[in-house]
Amino acid sequence: MPDFGAPSHIDLSVSDAEPSARWYCEVLGLRRVRRADFENRIMIVLLHRATGLVVGLNQHTTVPVARFDDRNVGLDHIGFSVAERTDLDAWEEQLTALGVVHSPVQDSANGAALVFRDPDNIQLEFWWTRPRRTS
Repeated sequence: MPDFGAPSHIDLSVSDAEPSARWYCEVLGLRRVRRADFENRIMIVLLHRATGLVVGLNQHTTVPVARFDDRNVGLDHIGFSVAERTDLDAWEEQLTALGVVHSPVQDSANGAALVFRDPDNIQLEFWWTRPRRTS
C-alpha cells in the first residue's frame, strides 16, 4: 500500500468567510495568504507557518444547513497536536484571554485534550499524546 504524510490542507465551509478568517488568525495565529472569489463561493486561504498546514475557508452561495453539527455525517472535529502537556494549559489561558469558550483540559489514559469551537460551531481540539512507557 502506498504511504502518505500529514494533511497538507483542511478546507472548511463557513457562513461568513471574512469574520471567520479574522477569528482563525487571531485565535490560532494563522496568516492570511489570499482570497479568491468564484461564481459559487468565496475562499480565503490561511497558513500555519510552523507546520505549513493550509486552511481554506469556503463561503458557499448555497448553504443547505445553516450551522455545523458534528453529529451529521461528515467531519466530527479537527485535532491539532501539541508537544507538551503544559502547552494545553498555555492554550487554555490564551483561549480564555481571547474570550473563546472552551472545555477545561481533560486528561485521559492516552493523553489530554482542550476542546473549543469556531464561529460556525466547528469543533476544534488541541491534543497531547501521553508518552508510552517502555519496558
